[in-house]
This record gives sequence, structure tokens and C-alpha cells, in this order.
Amino acid sequence: MRQKHADLIHAWAEGAEIEIYDPCVGQWNECSYPSFFNKRKYRIKPTLKPDVVWYANPRIDGDICTYMSTIPVAGSNLKLTFDGDTGELKYAEVIK
Repeated sequence: MRQKHADLIHAWAEGAEIEIYDPCVGQWNECSYPSFFNKRKYRIKPTLKPDVVWYANPRIDGDICTYMSTIPVAGSNLKLTFDGDTGELKYAEVIK
């Protein structure tokens, strides 16, 4: 019979980082030397996507108009940082 965590054991042997689920606190924790007990939950540590940064030059000219770019351009006065995984705005910084 195939071991329940066989794929994870192989991935760990190849260098993957393994996490173990702690049901007491409801979170995943790094596990450097996993035991791979059948009754425990393990997973390969997810790779987080990097944050995404946009630069903007908002102005009010009758209507609000904005130029946005992923690189700072002349006149950029706002830097917006978004979470790479969720897409949610993390930081907004006024550039002077």
C-alpha cells in the first residue's frame, strides 16, 4: 500500500519546504524535519507572489484623471503597493 504522504516525502527529499498544520491554533507552520505521521496534515510551503507596485500622477482637471505605470515616471507623486497574492492595496505613499 502506498504511503499517504508519499508525494510530499519525495518533494521534501528533493528540497521542497514542508509545512505541518497545527489544529490547536488553526495555522500552518514550517517543519524542517517532518515525521509524516498518517494522522497529521502536511503540505509544500506555498510560494507567495511578489507585491505589485504602481506609480501614479493623479490630478483634478474638471474630471479626475490619472496616469499609472509600473515604473516611476517624471511627475509621479503616488506609489501604490498591492499584495501579489490577494491584489489588495497594502500601502499608499505620497512621493514629493
